Amino acid sequence: MGKTPVRMKAVVYSLSPFQQQIMPGLWKDLTTKIHHKVTENWISATLLLAPLIGTYSYVQNYQEKEKLEHRY
Repeated sequence: MGKTPVRMKAVVYSLSPFQQQIMPGLWKDLTTKIHHKVTENWISATLLLAPLIGTYSYVQNYQEKEKLEHRY
């Protein structure tokens, strides 16, 4: 059972240095896109951000209390 070599063609993509519009659709109507994503996914965003913000505020409060304990 020998293996037969298979010829493959390589496809190379490149941008011209004179090309000015790399991703024009990304910036077009950006505020509407952001608003749409936030209004559709606000529950997921809340479930992601609430624990992060809660943990950060807890750590900041704990560090401040620890600083005040070692003050004297």
